[in-house]
Amino acid sequence: MAGNPGTTSEKLTLKKLFVGSIVFTVFSACLVFAEQKVVITGQLKKWHRVTVTFAGPATSENAVPNPFLYYRMDVTFTNGQDTYTVPGFYAADGDAANTSAAEGNKWRVHFTPDKVGRWTYKASFRKGENIAISDLPDSGEPAAFDGAYGTFETGPTDKTGQDFRGKGMLRYAGQHYLRFAETGQYFIKGGADSPENFLAYFEFDGTFDTAGRKREGEAGSDEKFLHHYQPHARDWRAGDPVWKNGKGKNIIGAVNYLAGKGMNSVYFLTYNLDGGDGRDVWPWRRPDEKLRFDCSKLDQWEIVFSHMDRSGIMLHVITQEQENDQGLDGGQLGIQRKLYYRELIARFGHHPAVVWNLGEENTNTDAQRKAFCDYIRRLDTYNHPIVAHTFPGQYDKVYGPLLANADFDGTSLQMNETGSDTHSETLKWVKRSSQTGHKWFVCLDEYGHGANGVKPDFMDPDHDEARKNCLWGNLMAGGAGVEWYFGYKFGHNDLNCEDWRSRDHLWDLTRYALQFFHDYVPFEQMHSDDSLVSRGWCLVKTGSVYVVYLPDGGLTDLQQAGGNYTVRWYNPRTGGKLQKSYVTEISGPGLVCLGNPPADSDKDWVVLVKRRRRAGDG
Repeated sequence: MAGNPGTTSEKLTLKKLFVGSIVFTVFSACLVFAEQKVVITGQLKKWHRVTVTFAGPATSENAVPNPFLYYRMDVTFTNGQDTYTVPGFYAADGDAANTSAAEGNKWRVHFTPDKVGRWTYKASFRKGENIAISDLPDSGEPAAFDGAYGTFETGPTDKTGQDFRGKGMLRYAGQHYLRFAETGQYFIKGGADSPENFLAYFEFDGTFDTAGRKREGEAGSDEKFLHHYQPHARDWRAGDPVWKNGKGKNIIGAVNYLAGKGMNSVYFLTYNLDGGDGRDVWPWRRPDEKLRFDCSKLDQWEIVFSHMDRSGIMLHVITQEQENDQGLDGGQLGIQRKLYYRELIARFGHHPAVVWNLGEENTNTDAQRKAFCDYIRRLDTYNHPIVAHTFPGQYDKVYGPLLANADFDGTSLQMNETGSDTHSETLKWVKRSSQTGHKWFVCLDEYGHGANGVKPDFMDPDHDEARKNCLWGNLMAGGAGVEWYFGYKFGHNDLNCEDWRSRDHLWDLTRYALQFFHDYVPFEQMHSDDSLVSRGWCLVKTGSVYVVYLPDGGLTDLQQAGGNYTVRWYNPRTGGKLQKSYVTEISGPGLVCLGNPPADSDKDWVVLVKRRRRAGDG
């Protein structure tokens, strides 16, 4: 149903069109009225993207006045007591991903409904100088479809498995782990930190390498470079999305590969100009233009991001890096940065799993970071989590002042060369944030010297350092997961990685850890207490479940509460089922030896100690 509070004749026309213009199918719904002024597309299901497109002023990316600044579009969606105001954006001809259009009269909003039933929408569309970044709802003057309203009905989601549309919005839930709104499942991430210029892909419109030279080893040579992801062409499947009659298969295939390895997150920059490492990713129509966006490129990004939703891959959006974090408005929250954040949120904030990162190795001031958080929070109606990445040794300076800040939700840690401090540093921020009442989810997103990172499998097939110090070090401190950085010294590095299979075994090792936590323990109810073991690390739900990680294997004693417990072992190097050793049961209270691992006693093992509830429990 659609309507518009226009003239009497307009209302009559709408009434006639309403009778026969609504079309529902299994896959989409399209509502058309008043000479195609509003079109609603999408599957009209809970947690699925609903797109509302309005016919408005005909303009272009390079028009005067600048449409990105001169117009402001917001659409308010309501269902019962729930109301969401979502920023909209200029969409050129409405099909720019396929036409490469830079002009047209389409204005669009993406919305993700969190309830079934009837939703109403009402558009605010105003014009005026720099109105797009104005906080005042009545600034400027109404234009075009301002006041347009209508309704649509949503049904339940029909998605299962990895697809985030079946799990719901990934939200900060007041705990040390993010949580899916639909299923209630808590989230531990595992994924790729590299290539950080994931979006520097040769088939995205307007994408090229602007760098005249690079630091030694960054992209393998001083030649111009863009990603082709040719090794992942075989991972694209019939029915997967493309644009412009077949473009995009390789990057879609890369997403398929990573999801197939059980990973659930990708870290990527949306802006690396102005001194950045790659200088090949930007959302604007030109590298030297910070106030006009490339509609077709951003629509093509949206195709990839939507496929990531379906594949269960979280969008870890890195909005800038250390080399350019002063590049917008001299580091301030000014006109360029406000417009940049607004466009990112308008176009991509509807995705169910998004984390906004204020910047890699961030050097903005505390006041600037807080201003960024506040602005993003006010624009992002979905309240996606906000974090920041920082240098080793800068944790207290950057994170300390943000403790208890309601708009800041977690860390994006970079650790020392061996990652040996991961466990202690993760535990430190878990505890410190908990003491403030605003618990953070604490992630590790980079370790090792910038040149090294995680080496390719053929150079380091077992990844002992990464697995022990970083992966299990983070998780056993109550951390929320890791993403792996590749450095710039070795092949398939942080800027020129073309094949995620270069770390195929690394993804396996990460998946084994995620599977253990999801399959065997209520990790969201547990906390770290290493004092309970004579060696190794311990996570505990007192009197119920104990998880002990032994980085170097061997014997350990556990101080457990009263009761009878089973003892099982998990191999973090191979995954698989729980195993038994010669000690299969223990009784408490007291200090009890857990015995030796079932094999390879000098290597790392996980011990799972669970209270036996009744006779016969295994």
